[in-house]
Amino acid sequence: MHNASQYVVGIDLGGTKIAAALFDGNGELLQREQMETAGARTAKEVVDRMAGMVRSVSEGRPLAGVGLASPGAVNSRDGIVINGTNLPEWNDVPLKSWMEKELGVPVQVVNDANAAAWGEYVRGAGQGARNMVYVTLSTGIGAGIVMDGELLLGTQSFAGELGHVIIDPDGPVCSCGRRGCWEVFASGTAIRNTALREMRGRASAIAELAAASGEEVSSRHVFEAARLGDPVASEVIGRTIAHMAIGMANAVHIFNPDRIVVGGGVSKAGDLLFPALRDKTEELVMKPYRGTYTIVPAGLKDDVGLLGAAALFHTGKEGITK
Repeated sequence: MHNASQYVVGIDLGGTKIAAALFDGNGELLQREQMETAGARTAKEVVDRMAGMVRSVSEGRPLAGVGLASPGAVNSRDGIVINGTNLPEWNDVPLKSWMEKELGVPVQVVNDANAAAWGEYVRGAGQGARNMVYVTLSTGIGAGIVMDGELLLGTQSFAGELGHVIIDPDGPVCSCGRRGCWEVFASGTAIRNTALREMRGRASAIAELAAASGEEVSSRHVFEAARLGDPVASEVIGRTIAHMAIGMANAVHIFNPDRIVVGGGVSKAGDLLFPALRDKTEELVMKPYRGTYTIVPAGLKDDVGLLGAAALFHTGKEGITK
């Protein structure tokens, strides 16, 4: 465990923005900076930009390390971004070695879902759990797994892709190219697509809410309409929660967690989501598993990636990705 005089920088790299923050040895955020990813044409230019941000937020303080959350497929053991989602030309980028060469301090690189999972486990709704599954329900479905206090990476650091567990081999085509992934039934995009189908030829408050906001229909409008008692929205939400529960039950059976933490935009639905999701999941799990786990909303907000990346060093687990 680092003492308060040892500092860590966490970085959250995304397709549109980069956020960097300095944390002290107690995990307190001291300085934060954000800039657009746009304008950096190559991976090396993005690395240069991130290194500059580290120098800026650290202001000359000695660093114990830099934790970095990256989108896409990440080989965390070698610190290589194999395929960076929404990052042009990000294929087999040796992010760890490039950053260490620039900064002269240890760098750990993890997939952004794993960073979020670790952040929730160490600083958020996962605190106190021994085994935790983190699921983010957003445009797609991401996940991270903590088993016996360790972030589960797998052979290639690809463990935790629960969104692409197939629950119906004859289902719709997923963005990954296969059919019937959990993501196509239970994500925010799935809610939107199901609503658009169900609205054909039927009046619904969903369309009115979207028009009033000047936006295209989204899962948020569906939940808002369901709260108003709209029958189409209620049907869509009920069907989606049934599919969500299938994935949750699978996670319970595979990992036997004591806690499932749910984040992402869909989780903001609150009481329209969690009571029904808990009940339906409990119906689907086998009897010995009932009552052995809880499903709770995530505790951290937009800086979960930063917190999780920094916590790779703050928890005394600097070798977590080794």
